[in-house]
Amino acid sequence: MSESASTTNVVFVLFADVTQLDFTGPAQFLARLPGARIFVAAEKSQPVSTDSGFAILPNASFDSCPQADVLCVPGGRGVAAALCHAPLVDFVRTQGARARWVTSVCTGAFVLGAAGFLIGKRATTHWAYTQLLHRVGAVHEDARVVIDGNVITAGGVTSGIDFALTLIAEIAGSETAQHLQLAHEYDPAPPFDCGRPGRSPEHLVTQLKARWYESASARMAEALQRTRPD
Repeated sequence: MSESASTTNVVFVLFADVTQLDFTGPAQFLARLPGARIFVAAEKSQPVSTDSGFAILPNASFDSCPQADVLCVPGGRGVAAALCHAPLVDFVRTQGARARWVTSVCTGAFVLGAAGFLIGKRATTHWAYTQLLHRVGAVHEDARVVIDGNVITAGGVTSGIDFALTLIAEIAGSETAQHLQLAHEYDPAPPFDCGRPGRSPEHLVTQLKARWYESASARMAEALQRTRPD
């Protein structure tokens, strides 16, 4: 690891219009990983807007950030623009080349893809964008968390918490992960069983696609058209 066997540098990459829960969900758990140091990196050490109406203050810039042991790219409305922003993609590529784990939540997978980390890999992302994974050389696997070598991808938004617990088990053992799950009382019992398209009424899926995801997916596809993994 970066400094000693007991230290794990966890680096989250932020960009404008990031989905805050993609980042804050796994960050809450990974911050409790024994020996973890959390770095929230952006191009500049200035507040970064989220999709929730508030900003997050990074504690590192791309220039000042130490080498990651765990690199995590969250998703959000800003991913399409981030794909075309060379400093961000270059940062992910450089950090990921030496990281022990290269990871993403939701559409952050496409940033990993733009940096060249998903070629030939099994991967997942938010359900509304899975049909685009082949554009970055990945093979879609229908799961909330997919591990292929040292690359871990998670599905949409709340899947980031499952990803964090999966990674903690890989690094520190399943008992540590279970301790943290219990400490955070992570015991999902949603009021509706519609968290996946296959379990949702068809009209809800159709409405959601028409209202948001068809246009958002088209914007992502357009951005990917301009992006080629090395």
